[in-house]
Amino acid sequence: MYGRIASRRGRSIATVAVARKILEVCYYMIRDNTPYSDLGADYFTERNRADIAKRSVKKLQSLGFSVTIEDTATDIA
Repeated sequence: MYGRIASRRGRSIATVAVARKILEVCYYMIRDNTPYSDLGADYFTERNRADIAKRSVKKLQSLGFSVTIEDTATDIA
């Protein structure tokens, strides 16, 4: 989360945002009496996969590259 926000808004804003999110998670854990469950390091990447691809294509095209996207099948055993 820090890296995503810091790249767009700056390091100090990202620090405050992460601290706020930690407090928010703690509040809901205490309120609902539930244990913490980590969503995983790539949760937001997988959730916004199409948006990331579209943004990346747009950036490459603005740099003068011709881009075609081809979805690859990845089998994880």
